[in-house]
Amino acid sequence: MVIVFDIGNTNIKMGVFRGDDLIDTLRMASTNKTGDEYWLLIKELLSLKDISLRDIEGAVISSVNPNLNYTFEHMIEVYFGFKPMIVGAGLKTGLNIKYDNPKEIGADRVVNCLAAYKLYGAPSIVIDCGTATTFNVIGCGGELLGGAISFGLKSAAESLSAAAARLPKVELTPPTKAIGRTTITNMQSGIIYGYSGMIESMVKRLKKEAGIEDAKVIATGGISDIVNKCVDVIDVVDRTLTLRGLNLIFKLNKK
Repeated sequence: MVIVFDIGNTNIKMGVFRGDDLIDTLRMASTNKTGDEYWLLIKELLSLKDISLRDIEGAVISSVNPNLNYTFEHMIEVYFGFKPMIVGAGLKTGLNIKYDNPKEIGADRVVNCLAAYKLYGAPSIVIDCGTATTFNVIGCGGELLGGAISFGLKSAAESLSAAAARLPKVELTPPTKAIGRTTITNMQSGIIYGYSGMIESMVKRLKKEAGIEDAKVIATGGISDIVNKCVDVIDVVDRTLTLRGLNLIFKLNKK
């Protein structure tokens, strides 16, 4: 079995694979724990899922949170007994990355695009609705053409409440109507439907610019289900996309 870690700014998502089968997924907060503390938590979570540590033969890490990179690398080496693969320079990705400087693109974006290309084909557009919102464009031949980065829905909502003293924090639930009649529904409408409009506009623009009007749109990330209810441009929601991409990275680079 293979254990994979997607280390984000807010959460750490963990998956355990047996071959191509995703056995289970777990989620932890991206806090400043020590490697020993993370190990105790992971060990307990795996035990609750009846997953034997002795069956795990490899690990892959994708990270956009440099503060936790060494913590997880060291933890895996000490407690699992092997070095993890780190998504970055030196690993095969199976993609032709067209960035001016391929080293600039986030590891999570590369992993998402690999999974989308292998699982859903090309051309395609991958949207990751996380702390930030990323758009990634995959050409007809599997080329990662580039994309765009925008604000995340949760971070935008929190920023609005923090900047305006009289505006409360609101639950990210789409209101029944765009015209709100309370402060809460006004904010929910502006935040959620405004964000959804950004998603639709960006998808339309990216398809036109890349000349891929028939591109399949795949969404992932914590709020992708919410967004999917408010737009008509998403074809597939796959919240395990990053984890599946990490498993594919392992298979590509396994010696």
